[in-house]
Amino acid sequence: MGIVTSVTMPIGIFQVVYSHLKIFSIWIGSEVKTIGDRTLTLRIDGEVDRPGELTYAELVAFDEKYQIVDIHQIDPRWRGDAIKLAGLLLYVGVAKTADYLGLHSSHDDFHASIPLETVLDRAFLIYRIDGQPLPLKRGGPIRFAIPDFAACHTDEIDECANVKFVDHIELTVGKGFDNRPEDDQEHEALHRK
Repeated sequence: MGIVTSVTMPIGIFQVVYSHLKIFSIWIGSEVKTIGDRTLTLRIDGEVDRPGELTYAELVAFDEKYQIVDIHQIDPRWRGDAIKLAGLLLYVGVAKTADYLGLHSSHDDFHASIPLETVLDRAFLIYRIDGQPLPLKRGGPIRFAIPDFAACHTDEIDECANVKFVDHIELTVGKGFDNRPEDDQEHEALHRK
């Protein structure tokens, strides 16, 4: 991966220039059209102003004020680099009506829907480790993480709200699809897989 030499976001036309690759993205209506690297990493839709897909290159190029380099400094359970959830959601423009965050994994058909307000300023999305995309064995392409999830003081946010293999985020009005375990037995069975 080259060095990002120019980024202007989020409205209008923005260009990301790497030493060996250019990526141009253009806002067209409510969609982002990208010419260049199109390896899908994350789809964001639902109650947002600008639904779309973000590639690994676009995540790397995200504004540094929303990047967390070495999240181990924040939470010793995690490794890698991440993007703050709040920054990602500013990018897509969350509708005022959205109050739940849906985290979806097509890899293992796991889905969680959690209250947005509770995690907005504390959660992050791990997308890179050692300068490379987060591998599947580490929960990639995206691993959603909430440091000290118990401090959220809600039954809807538990350990299983830290979702691995996230490839789709959906903002909803009210609780969306959620197939997390409902009791200790189901929870243990999930972790034995």
